[in-house]
Amino acid sequence: MKYLFFVFVIITLVSNALAQDDKLVVKGERHLKNVKQLSFGGENAEAYFSFDGKQLIFQSKRDGHPCDRIYRMNIDGSNVQQVSNGEGRTTCSYFFKDGKKVLYASTHGGSRECPPPPDFGKYGYVWAVYPDYEIYTATPDGKNIKNLTNSPGYDAEATISPNGKKIVFTSERDGDLELYSMDTNGKNVRRLTKEPGYDGGAFYSPDNKMIVYRGSHPTDLKLIQKDKDLLKQHLVVPLTFEVWVMNADGSNKRPVTKLAAASFAPFFTPDGKRIIFCTNYFATDARKRNFDLALINIDGTGLERVTYNDSFDGFPMFSPNGKKLVFASNRNAKTLGDTNIFIADWVE
Repeated sequence: MKYLFFVFVIITLVSNALAQDDKLVVKGERHLKNVKQLSFGGENAEAYFSFDGKQLIFQSKRDGHPCDRIYRMNIDGSNVQQVSNGEGRTTCSYFFKDGKKVLYASTHGGSRECPPPPDFGKYGYVWAVYPDYEIYTATPDGKNIKNLTNSPGYDAEATISPNGKKIVFTSERDGDLELYSMDTNGKNVRRLTKEPGYDGGAFYSPDNKMIVYRGSHPTDLKLIQKDKDLLKQHLVVPLTFEVWVMNADGSNKRPVTKLAAASFAPFFTPDGKRIIFCTNYFATDARKRNFDLALINIDGTGLERVTYNDSFDGFPMFSPNGKKLVFASNRNAKTLGDTNIFIADWVE
C-alpha cells in the first residue's frame, strides 16, 4: 500500500507538471519546446541573457512598486535579486561581457520619484521618452552606480555587442530619437542614424558587423511635424514600426519588413541569417492588440509566424549558445495585464 501511495503521488506530480506545460504551449508553436514560466505576476519584460548564458536581467513592476525596477535571476527563475536602487523609473538593462558590470537606463538622476505616466486620454496610445533617462553602470548586486551617459534628453535602450567592445543606444541629444554607438566606457560616441522619426531597440549581429533595430520614418510632412510636436512633450506614437538593418558603422541602412504594422524588439538568430521580432501584423482584431513573435530573413523574405498566443508575445532573445529563447508574454496570466517571462528550448 505504501508503494502504491508513492506511485500515486509521483503520477499526480507529473500530471500537474504536464498540465502546467500545456497552458504554456499553443498549437502551431513548433519552434518552442519545454516552455517554462520564470516570473509570476506583475509586469515583467525585456529579459536578456548574460554572456555566459546562466542569468537573465530584466525590468519588472511588481510587489506594489509604482514603476519598473531592474532585477536579475538565474535562467531557471531562481535567486531573483533587485539590481536598481529603487529610485525613479528604469528600463533596458544588459550584462557586460565579463559579467562584472551591468547597465540600465534610469530617471533617478532627475528625481527619486517615478515620473508620471503619459495621458492616453489626451494623446491616445503613446510611449513616454522621459528626458531624465540616462544610462548607468553598476555591479551586478546594484552597487557602485555610475553615469555612462550624461546628456540633455532621453538616453536609453542600450545593448552590448557580442565581442563586448561596443554599445548601441537610442538618444535624443541631437533633437531626434536616433541610434548611436560608443565604447563600453562611454567614449567615442558616434551617431548612426539621421532619418526623421524614432530609431531604437537595437542589437548587434552575432559577428558584430550589423545592427538590427526598429524604425518609424514618416515621409508625410504633417506626420513629421506631429512627431516633432509630440517629442517636445517627451512622447512618441508607437503604432507603426518596421524592422531595419544596417552595418555597425551606420552604413547600408535598409528595411527588412514592410508590414505597415507595429513591428519591434528584433534580434538576430544565432546564425545571423534571420531576425526574430514582435509584431501585430497577424492580429485580426480591429485595434491590433495581439502581438506575436515572427521570423524573417534579413533580405525580407520568408516571413514565418512563431507564436500563436491570443494576447502578447514579445521581446525575444536567443541564449549565447542558440539553444534557448527567452521572451515576455501575457499567456497563463492570473490577472488581466500580467506580463511574465518565459524560457523555451528552440527547435529549428
